Amino acid sequence: MSRRRAAEKREVLPDAKFGDLVLAKFINSVMLQGKKAVAEKIVYGAFERIQSKTGQDPVKVFHDALDNVKPSVEVRSRRVGGATYQVPVEVRPDRRQALGLRWLIDFARKRSETTMVDRLTGEFLDAASNRGGAVKKREDTHRMADANKAFSHYRW
Repeated sequence: MSRRRAAEKREVLPDAKFGDLVLAKFINSVMLQGKKAVAEKIVYGAFERIQSKTGQDPVKVFHDALDNVKPSVEVRSRRVGGATYQVPVEVRPDRRQALGLRWLIDFARKRSETTMVDRLTGEFLDAASNRGGAVKKREDTHRMADANKAFSHYRW
């Protein structure tokens, strides 16, 4: 981290098809090696699959899935007198969103479906209905924070 000043937040332009800022960030996170067109094709393909499978608005399903994945508390290591404690702290809103997006992508990539479109579709639908790997990750994070509640007085 720089000692001089905080880095400026870059403004992300909303995505072209739905005009959604969070979706644009998600597409940027899916993107590998600067291939944004490929990332857009993957995400929009997943949205079309969601539309055809469920008949629901895919952007709403995406936001529901993201809301179900975002963590509210996490543990951070704090060293006190030679011992390291896992201290539960609340997660800042921008970090909550970043973690939610990252977990959705990570667990979609780990799924066993053949194409990334299928994997993303499955992960979105699972997360929207409170199932799937990303939701389990959030629950594990919350469980860890709950288990270490005794050390919350070390918060900084």
